[in-house]
Amino acid sequence: MDRLLLALAIVVVAGVVALVARRRRQPDAPTQARYETPRQLDRADFPHPEADWLLVVFTSATCHTCADVVAKAAVVDSSAVRFVEVEYGAERALHERYAIDAVPTLVLADRDGVVRSAHLGRITATDLWAAVAEVRAPGTLGDQSCQGHPAD
Repeated sequence: MDRLLLALAIVVVAGVVALVARRRRQPDAPTQARYETPRQLDRADFPHPEADWLLVVFTSATCHTCADVVAKAAVVDSSAVRFVEVEYGAERALHERYAIDAVPTLVLADRDGVVRSAHLGRITATDLWAAVAEVRAPGTLGDQSCQGHPAD
């Protein structure tokens, strides 16, 4: 009987220790995807290398958001800012060359191919036009920082 009580006590103590250890352990944070946008484009890879600005939207036919972004970006197309859609199924090599792993990816590059603005996912027409305006004429949007707000 003593052995049975001793075994029962050991099981109870082990259970309490396991319960305390489980409650103290913090769960790991969920893994976060880290998508990057290109920093430089070879303008020869795209039509209109002579244009001052190139707005490229990397898309996929299976992406429902992409059509909306393309429609908004197409409106920007002009002689100064050329718009190009790069659809994954049709131009997989360009997606791979620029390591595009999330669509829609929108990049705005200057004449030298330096990406001056980039965006992943949905974008409003207002934000798109603001990004184009800011890269074409820095300071257009004014100071967008929180410097004018009082400190908490």
